[in-house]
Amino acid sequence: MLFTRQALQAGRIAASGTRARAGARFASTSAHPRNSSSRAVVAGATAVSVGSVAWYTHLYGQLPFVGEMSANSPAENGLHPAAYPWSHKGWLDTFDHASIRRGYQVYREVCAACHSLDRIAWRNLVGVSHTVDEVKAMAEEVEYEDGPNDQGEMFQRPGKLADYMPPPYPNEEAARASNGGALPPDLSLIIKARHGGADYVYSLLNGYVDPPAGVEVREGLNYNPYFPGGAIAMARVLFDGLVEYDDGTPATTSQLAKDVVTFLSWAAEPEHDERKKMGLQAVIILSTLTALSLYAKRFKWTVVKNRKLLYNPPK
Repeated sequence: MLFTRQALQAGRIAASGTRARAGARFASTSAHPRNSSSRAVVAGATAVSVGSVAWYTHLYGQLPFVGEMSANSPAENGLHPAAYPWSHKGWLDTFDHASIRRGYQVYREVCAACHSLDRIAWRNLVGVSHTVDEVKAMAEEVEYEDGPNDQGEMFQRPGKLADYMPPPYPNEEAARASNGGALPPDLSLIIKARHGGADYVYSLLNGYVDPPAGVEVREGLNYNPYFPGGAIAMARVLFDGLVEYDDGTPATTSQLAKDVVTFLSWAAEPEHDERKKMGLQAVIILSTLTALSLYAKRFKWTVVKNRKLLYNPPK
């Protein structure tokens, strides 16, 4: 009788242990999806936070609550330019093509003497600022070296639409020799290559002033507070009435700077207008598809989501 009682007690203990282990396994398997979901939420939130910080830094240069660390003084870094209301800065705004045409005239008559525009071909101007015939006429005014011919010799020919705009100097050494050792930068991507973009270039062109008291600029340099260090090799090049616009626009210094900066902004992003047009089309199409998807989802799932399950226990 004693052995029977001990056997029953041992069986109860074994059964309770089995149920405990089964419950633990069930609890662990049921908790696993919740843990996976929590980890996914944390990872998603982290990715969104890091992406937001990276995008803000890309747009504005630094975070508003983080101080900028620099080994140079503000004067050595250059005066920060003001933010100007450019007509093409909005999400749906395009370039002022009349300003691009005037800006090219300023570049051709003033800037092209020292600065190249290597990434822009004559054909890029067609339909943007000039007609085909106008661009062909301008290209034919320039002689390009081509060849070899049947005798193996190089020859000169008039320019054509496929040619790129000619540089002012044959090589870097010639450019430095003509500018006191300074190398005039190529202007194809100058707007994208400078912090501040169009605002910086516009401020630089209009920023030539006499050096303040106590500031000495060595011979051959010019004082400009917007240029890092304050001393720039390029002298002031824009003056009132320097260019006579074909459309009669008053050629003030600020107007000349505004037009040439607009032209250089287009040169840095020739696809600007088309990109915004395609972006608007993509937003419209994706918004329409999203609305249709939501409607189809609600239509297909309405039966499942609105059904009610009723349990009738057996009598």
